[in-house]
Amino acid sequence: MDCYAISRIDLPEMRSHGWQVRLSRRGRKYSRFFSDRKYGGRELAFGVARDFRDELVARLPDRERSGAAGKMTRRNISGVVGVSRIVVRTATTTYEFWQATWSPHPGIRRRVKFSIRRYGEDRAFELACAVRRKAEAE
Repeated sequence: MDCYAISRIDLPEMRSHGWQVRLSRRGRKYSRFFSDRKYGGRELAFGVARDFRDELVARLPDRERSGAAGKMTRRNISGVVGVSRIVVRTATTTYEFWQATWSPHPGIRRRVKFSIRRYGEDRAFELACAVRRKAEAE
């Protein structure tokens, strides 16, 4: 069952059962509810919702990324896009590392971590920057 942009809504107290199609393109939201009762049952309502979704996707422009990927933001403290200092605290210990993150293909994210305890602050940062540069060159 292909459920991209389709959600099941079951609200027995409101006697509302059906499928909700929700899409957003370039800041505009598209939404429609397909009631089980109106469309002859759960499976038939899903089929109509799926057909509506497919038609909507076909006529709307492709999804765009937010535009922030690959750009420096004011939250960046490393000064290097895709390189960040991470601190993970558990009940018994704290892990600190520099992390390089990149996306080789849409929908795929890769990351490599370098321990500050193992490499030291400066060397861990340098290694993360080197991995990030290499990943961008590929």
